[in-house]
Amino acid sequence: MPFDEYESHDAIGLAKLVERGEVQPSELLDAAMARADARNPSLNAIVIDMEKQARSAIEAGLPDGPLRGVPFLLKDLHLLYAGERSTNGSVLFRNRVADHDSELVERYKRAGLVIFGKSASPEFGVTATTESALFGVTRNPWSLEHMAGGSSGGASSAVAGGILPAANASDGGGSIRVPASCCGLFGLKPTRGRTPFGPDAGEGWSGMSCMHAITRSVRDSAALLDASQGPDAGAPYVAPPPQRPYLAEIGAAPGRLRIALQRQPWNGSQIHPDCIAAVEDAARLLESLGHDVEDAPLEIDFSVLGPATSVIMSANLRATVDDHLLGLGRELQDDDLEPITRSIYHAGEKQSAARYARAVRTIHAAGRSVAGHFQHCDLILSPTLATPPLPVGALSLSNPDRARYGRDILATVGFTQLFNASGNPAASLPLCWNADGLPVGIQLAARFGDEATLFRVSSQLEEARPWFDERPPTLQDGAV
Repeated sequence: MPFDEYESHDAIGLAKLVERGEVQPSELLDAAMARADARNPSLNAIVIDMEKQARSAIEAGLPDGPLRGVPFLLKDLHLLYAGERSTNGSVLFRNRVADHDSELVERYKRAGLVIFGKSASPEFGVTATTESALFGVTRNPWSLEHMAGGSSGGASSAVAGGILPAANASDGGGSIRVPASCCGLFGLKPTRGRTPFGPDAGEGWSGMSCMHAITRSVRDSAALLDASQGPDAGAPYVAPPPQRPYLAEIGAAPGRLRIALQRQPWNGSQIHPDCIAAVEDAARLLESLGHDVEDAPLEIDFSVLGPATSVIMSANLRATVDDHLLGLGRELQDDDLEPITRSIYHAGEKQSAARYARAVRTIHAAGRSVAGHFQHCDLILSPTLATPPLPVGALSLSNPDRARYGRDILATVGFTQLFNASGNPAASLPLCWNADGLPVGIQLAARFGDEATLFRVSSQLEEARPWFDERPPTLQDGAV
């Protein structure tokens, strides 16, 4: 395919070309690999090469799924592909090779996706940038000196970099929405229990984490969720089933929605003027589309919720590391973990069973508070981040300035983390860019189980203010 033609299509568009016989899956893979070869050295978005597996899958015959032939990446975090490494972005896990596929990977394969690599993640996904001692710094195509976000920054960098139109991602505190915001893309965190964690786990971070994708178009996100949603065998709980395919919501009239505007982060972080300007602009746009937007802040006691999420994260990290060390038959060594990851690991040792139980009760209480707020509105509107994308290094797990790191991480997840605790679906939309040319995302959150409304209003906003053709200046000449 011509260089520009490949990037003019989203995943659904590419699949339609394959269906009509206008292009072969091998040609799409060639196009994706050519871009990866040209751009990944600067971006460092793809850290595990799976071209051989991709070509073998094409030669064996792809399933006749809705996304047949479309190139795709898996995030290198807790998602297994048989015979391939799954490192979690950690030196400790660098040699771990999976002996089976995760259920989500099997569903992606059945959809006809061509998996040709794994995208970068920070160590265990515990920070909001994508930088690791194992793989190095993943960079933002809009500015190579700024973070691509995290923990799905490899996915966002690859998609914004034009290597592919959509990529797998996961979100435990904002890890789909943060990188989508940083890189000018659409990123939806689905409802708790919407996508499977099996067969190796029933949930992530006590239900705070979930898996889906980062995409350039809204309809690609809907199509991928259609292909992946639903419980797997033995799932501990399930999300309310959709009334119809999510793809049918694209272009459907959302009706006149009541939208609550949230201007301040729940964790008390200071908000950058660019983020205020962006959300106020988005509010005006929504009003022009016929929706009712009013200031209606939701009050959350983050002095309780913040420590609870830290307990859950550290306890889960401790268990993951200790289980792996047990399999290796050795103790933790000095260079196994990055400094901030190590501190989280040791914090996990101090958590009692009672403290963990209280933490889970706390996030459930947050969910009830959010549900109560949705009795008076249909959506909650906020900035995605309280700051534009930060410079690389600021949120590195090896950053020696712990105080600065703490302030910056809170500003990055100040609007996103609540919906991981509550389990509500939430999306980041690329509606604004600041004077420096950096994307500033807008977050919309919906009732538990109501991705349908998010898809409807997101596609309405996408039509009103198209972003598909927004490209980083570094890509306008076809190379990074």
